[in-house]
Amino acid sequence: MKATITVLATAAALVLSPVTAQAEAGDEPRFSVPGRGGGTCVDAPLTITFPEPPALGTIGAIEVRRADGTLADRIEAATAKTDRKNVGSAISDTGLPHDFSYESIMIEGHRADVYLHHRLEYGQEYYVTVDQGVFAGFDGVRDPRAWRFTTTKREPKPGRLTVSAKGAGDFCTVQGAIDAVPTGNTTPVTIDVRPGVYTEIVYVREDRPHITVRGAGAKRTVIRYPNNDLRNGDKALSDGGPEDVCPRRVLETSDLHNCWRASFGVDASDFLMSDVTVHNTTPDGGSQAEAFRGNNERIALERVHLRSFQDTLRLQGKGFVTDSHISGDTDFVWGTGTVFIQDTVLESTDRGYISQSRNDETRPGTVFVRTKLTRAPGVPDGSVALSRSAVWRFTHSQVVYIDTEMDGHIDPAGWQIDPDDCAQARQTSFWEYDSTDLSGRAIDTSQRLACSRQLTDAEAKQWSDPAFVLGGWDPERGHHGEHGSRSDAHE
Repeated sequence: MKATITVLATAAALVLSPVTAQAEAGDEPRFSVPGRGGGTCVDAPLTITFPEPPALGTIGAIEVRRADGTLADRIEAATAKTDRKNVGSAISDTGLPHDFSYESIMIEGHRADVYLHHRLEYGQEYYVTVDQGVFAGFDGVRDPRAWRFTTTKREPKPGRLTVSAKGAGDFCTVQGAIDAVPTGNTTPVTIDVRPGVYTEIVYVREDRPHITVRGAGAKRTVIRYPNNDLRNGDKALSDGGPEDVCPRRVLETSDLHNCWRASFGVDASDFLMSDVTVHNTTPDGGSQAEAFRGNNERIALERVHLRSFQDTLRLQGKGFVTDSHISGDTDFVWGTGTVFIQDTVLESTDRGYISQSRNDETRPGTVFVRTKLTRAPGVPDGSVALSRSAVWRFTHSQVVYIDTEMDGHIDPAGWQIDPDDCAQARQTSFWEYDSTDLSGRAIDTSQRLACSRQLTDAEAKQWSDPAFVLGGWDPERGHHGEHGSRSDAHE
């Protein structure tokens, strides 16, 4: 049994189920919210399905009102593509609330999905009106009986939460479940994300640690959003105020605004995510666009697929990635953190650079163990560097590849430095051990950058130990450190 939606048909009001309600004429738009008989989620998107692909207009608004007529939310067509809202109770380094730019009306095919500025109240009845002009050629919905729904009666208790795009869980969005975790949290919270596509920016603030987000398999649970530097990063916020300053900045100037542009951003410690795809759907050339950004201690990713073009994965603090797939073209693994990545495919989608480590002299950089370096069709031979560094600025960059399989797209020189002068890279650590091609034959490393080097057997053994690299944190024993154990596979 799904949520009850009341629509106007002929001269009378009818109660229709399932969740999608439609007037008698087959060519009329259909109005829906996800849910069951007990009501829809308080964070549910609203959906209008048109008989033909709609076009967003420039005037009018969509209003959500309580049954008594009081306004709950209003989405303006004119600002829908550049709307703003606070995500995850985000606060800046100055303690002020930070609002993200987002699209409150998104059109895909015949569907228009409406994303409200905030969640609704539990146990309330609402109705929706749509002004003429919100969608080109659509007369709108003015009758308060035409599109009605109720929300679930009570808030779930944190501890174990479920997310379902179909409305069959505690929440309809991942962010809705994150927001249910109390600030100052001290106990493990597991969020199970059921199969579906979740179009949203997700943000976990620093005082919500000990969260596990577990999908139903990377092919079945997809979190996506076209967030990027032009929407929520340095370029967008070049004139930003104190409410836009990033928390937990490592590089005081470089990190001023670039923390807000990821599809999924985490500033909390002891975070684990598994069995999901996170896809930053920013098009190629659309500026820096992290799929996942983590900036704290003990952040673990297991069996995930991370997709973007530039800057796909950014980790600061300490991070661990295993049994995953990461794709991109420019610096698609990067950051200031100490990072251990094992048993993972790194797929280059164009010529460019796999990694860029900005660690300083106080901590190790990025270590890759038993990874496979592949390429998308059309990526030329010798067009991708293992890593690069601006050694004039990041003097102690460290990147290590151990037992790596790599295709012919890897540049024979392997590494790039700026300036191209090894005399200025004496403290840079570009190391490699036992690299092979995809058929297992040893790679000829004779043309590698002169200031890189091959590790000894003893060194390779030491640097292959995640606990050694990560300063005592042993994610192999308990992949979430103090938080818990490895999640189950869902594939």
